[in-house]
Amino acid sequence: MMKRFNYFEPKTMDEAVQLLQQHNGQAMILAGGTDLLVEIKGKLRSPDHVVNIKRIPDLDHFDYEPGRGLRFGALVTARQIETCPIVLEKYAGLAQAAKDLASIQVRNRATVVGNICRASPSADTLPPLIADGAHIRTFGPSGERTYLLEKFFTGPGKTILEPAELAIEVSVPDPPPHTGKVYIKHGRRKAMELATVGVAVTLTVEDGRITEPRIVLGAVAPTPIRAPQAEALLEGYALSDELLEEVALAAMNESRPISDVRSSASYRREMVRVLTARAVSQAWERATR
Repeated sequence: MMKRFNYFEPKTMDEAVQLLQQHNGQAMILAGGTDLLVEIKGKLRSPDHVVNIKRIPDLDHFDYEPGRGLRFGALVTARQIETCPIVLEKYAGLAQAAKDLASIQVRNRATVVGNICRASPSADTLPPLIADGAHIRTFGPSGERTYLLEKFFTGPGKTILEPAELAIEVSVPDPPPHTGKVYIKHGRRKAMELATVGVAVTLTVEDGRITEPRIVLGAVAPTPIRAPQAEALLEGYALSDELLEEVALAAMNESRPISDVRSSASYRREMVRVLTARAVSQAWERATR
């Protein structure tokens, strides 16, 4: 039998924060609910208080503005991201990551901000968002704060969010012309599977040379990580087969995987090498076509 809990539907962000403060970090946020409700039913979580934020206005906003970029609120679903034409055109890595998330039934309810705040090392949307230079905006007792997403995570399932703080919006910069974005997920199955390894790459090509490359690795460290040594090898160069091999090897050496039920650490390291080469190559092709 499911444990009883107190249920709240705040109408404003101030009301939601007050509820979180009153219950001193013991309340759980409900948005999409695809993790929380399953875990409550399975008795993996037993909250005393649940705060549903779906009635708070404007948390479902979703827009793109040239020069400013993409912005979406805490209630925007993975399915909305996956099917949005502007995301498919300008944020292809993020669109692919959303498509790779669980099943279509889950994607119709799961929110991208929820996937972020879950802070799983294997979360699909995190590597492409970090590769795209995304920021996350929060609201709490001290007002609004904005964080670079790559600085948001402190460990598996842990973020820098304070107990009474809500994540309310993600913003992603407008990509420059001739930018290629790729996310590749590898798992034991093609669908409804957590990533064994995920690699996201974003790079821009100017005058035949790569600028601002970002390589982000998922499921191979306690949090998603960038591969700065591999990125530095790409900066200022045209892609060649020799450079691609060097970059892939550098990314492999920067990964810090563990062995678990899904894979051994050695296999994950090898897949980082393979997928990094594939993702960089595809991003180059997209940027130069």
